[in-house]
Amino acid sequence: MSLIFDISAPGKNKLRLPESDPSYLSDIPPEMLNAGLDLADVGEAELVRYYTGLSRMNFGVDTGMYPLGSCTMKYNPKINEKIASMDEFAGAHPLAGPEMLQGALEVAHDLADYLCRLTGMGAFSLAPAAGAHGELSGVMIMKKYFEKKGESRGTVIIPDSAHGTNPASVAMCGYEVKEVPSTPDGDVDIRALSAMLDGSVAGMMLTSPNTLGLFDRNIRAIADLLHKNGSLFYGDGANLNAVIGTAKMRDMGFDIMHVNLHKTFSTPHGGGGPGSGPVGVADFLAPYIPSPVIVKKGETYLLDHDRPDSIGRVHSFFGNFLVALRAYAYISMLGFDGLRDVSRTAVLNANYLMSRLKSVYNLPIDRTCMHEFVLNDKDVPNGLTTNDIAKRLLDYGFHAPTVYFPLLIHGAMMIEPTETESKSSLDDFIAVMKKIREEAQSRPDLVKNAPLTTPVKRVDAVAAARKPVLKWTR
Repeated sequence: MSLIFDISAPGKNKLRLPESDPSYLSDIPPEMLNAGLDLADVGEAELVRYYTGLSRMNFGVDTGMYPLGSCTMKYNPKINEKIASMDEFAGAHPLAGPEMLQGALEVAHDLADYLCRLTGMGAFSLAPAAGAHGELSGVMIMKKYFEKKGESRGTVIIPDSAHGTNPASVAMCGYEVKEVPSTPDGDVDIRALSAMLDGSVAGMMLTSPNTLGLFDRNIRAIADLLHKNGSLFYGDGANLNAVIGTAKMRDMGFDIMHVNLHKTFSTPHGGGGPGSGPVGVADFLAPYIPSPVIVKKGETYLLDHDRPDSIGRVHSFFGNFLVALRAYAYISMLGFDGLRDVSRTAVLNANYLMSRLKSVYNLPIDRTCMHEFVLNDKDVPNGLTTNDIAKRLLDYGFHAPTVYFPLLIHGAMMIEPTETESKSSLDDFIAVMKKIREEAQSRPDLVKNAPLTTPVKRVDAVAAARKPVLKWTR
C-alpha cells in the first residue's frame, strides 16, 4: 500500500484554518517551533479511505484464529468492552474519594472475592498492573514474610521450563535464582529438587500447568517438600485458563500466585497492554498484600491503609481498573459452571489439535496436554524450520503460534487454540498445517520464502531488532 504522501497534491484539502495570532507564539522558544511541518494535502474522503485501508491490513482476533500459545489471544465478548466504556466507570477520576467511587470499589471488592473462590486463596490484591508485576509483588510478599520471621533466605528455585519473567522478578527482589531441571516427560525432577532444598531456599516458582502445556504430576509432592523445608510455593497463574473452575491453585499446595486477568478473563493484551496481574495469597500471608485494601463496612466500601505489614502501594488507584471490570463482567456472565466449561473446552481443543497433528509434526513429549502443546520442526523436509512454517501460516490467514519457546524444546511451536475456537476453525487449522508439511516436501521454495500474500513480506528479524528504523524521511 502506498504512503499517504504519494496521493497528496496541493489544493486537495479544501479545509483552511484561520490565521493564528502570532502573539500566542511569543512565549515559545524558536527552537521548539516546527515551522516546516509537512502534512499530506488530501481531501477528507481520501483520508478516511486511506486509514480504513490500513485497518484492513491488520490481523486481529476478530478476523482470524490466534493459535498463540501462552498469550491466550482468544475472542472475547464485546459486551465486556461496552461495560468498560460506560461513563460511570471510564469517567471516574482516580483521585476521587471512596464516597464517590462506591460502584467501582464494589466491583473490585467482589472481583477479589471471586478470585479467592476460584483459586482457594485467602486474599487478593488487584493492584499489580500485569503478570510480571504480579510476580514481583508476590516475591516481595515472600521476602517480607521471611523478614518478619527473622529468617535470612536468599534463594528461589525456578524450573527450566519457566516463563522468562520468573527469574527476572526474583532477581529484582535480590534473590539468587537456582534452576531445577525437568524430566524427559516434562515434570519437575523431584530428586534434583530434593537435593537443592536447604535453609537458604525461600521458595519455588512454578507455572501450573507448565509452559510445555503439561500438568506436573508431582505437584503435591513438590508442595510437601517445600513446606517441609519451611519454603513457600509460588504459582505463576499465566496458564490459569486450563484449570479455572476445575481445580484450585491453593489445593495444589501454592501459597502465593498471580492471575493474568488480561489472559484468562477477557482482555487480550496484544500490542503491549493494558494488563492486570492480581496477586493472591493464603490466609497466613494476607497481612502482607499491597495496600490499600478494599474492605466492606456495612454497605459501604472503604480503602484500608492501616496495614503495618503490607509491602506497600505498588500501583496508583487500585490497579488497572477497566481491565478488572472486564474480568468482573466475564466471570459474572459465565458463572462458576461456565468457567468450568471454559477450561474443559480449552483442554479438549488443545488435545484434539495435538492428536491430529502429531502424526504430521514431531511431538517431543507425547502426553495428554492441558490448554496448549508443543510441536517442533524435527524431520521437516528440506531443512525447513519452525520460522518457515510460522511465516507460511500467514499466507493462509492464520496467525503464527508462539515459536522457539519454551527454550528447552529445540524449534518449538507452542500451539494454544483456546476454548473460543469452533471445531470447524480447528479443522481448518489442521488442514493448513498438513498442507504446509506437504509443501515442505513438494514446493519448499514456497515455504522458505513465505509469506507471499501479506502486505509486508518476510523481513530480516535480526536486523529489525538490532537496527530498527525509528524515523521515516522522504
